[in-house]
Amino acid sequence: MLDWLKQPWPWYVAGPLIGLTVPLLLLLGNKSFGISSSLRHICAACMPSKIPFFQYDWKKEVWNLFFVSGILLGGIIAGQLLADPQPVKVSAELSTELAGYGITDYSSMVPKDIFSWETLFTARGIIMMIVGGFLVGFGTRYAGGCTSGHAIMGLSNLQLPSLIATCCFMAGGFITTWLILPWILQL
Repeated sequence: MLDWLKQPWPWYVAGPLIGLTVPLLLLLGNKSFGISSSLRHICAACMPSKIPFFQYDWKKEVWNLFFVSGILLGGIIAGQLLADPQPVKVSAELSTELAGYGITDYSSMVPKDIFSWETLFTARGIIMMIVGGFLVGFGTRYAGGCTSGHAIMGLSNLQLPSLIATCCFMAGGFITTWLILPWILQL
């Protein structure tokens, strides 16, 4: 059983499992799936203030905090108990391209040549981790939700704003991957 859990799950298993969370949440309490709202709930709970954005009954959304805690705990368990000790498999073409940018360490889920404490204070690290993190947070707030909320919950409810947001997420991902990331990796 443990060997089966350690294998990557095919899309036709993982996808429906993720998709089934939408009707399950709707049936169990008319709840919406989304992750980014959890930060708002945490801030409202931990920092009571007179800021109107945090003036609401966050206790009604405590289920969301348990949901996100489960995701965090599941990630920790999977990373510690189910991790594959082998280096991440990267195609020869991609490996050659990344080597041109100085990225050669595939011993963990993300290349340590990009994501590590040592690279955080380089131009590449600041742009990718700090500026990128800010843009993700800003974009999430500006779009009224995160990729999971819009692409999983919003699209399944046939919401036009979620379709627009998801198309913009995809366009932004393509532009970043093909145009911006190669420039950043050259820094």
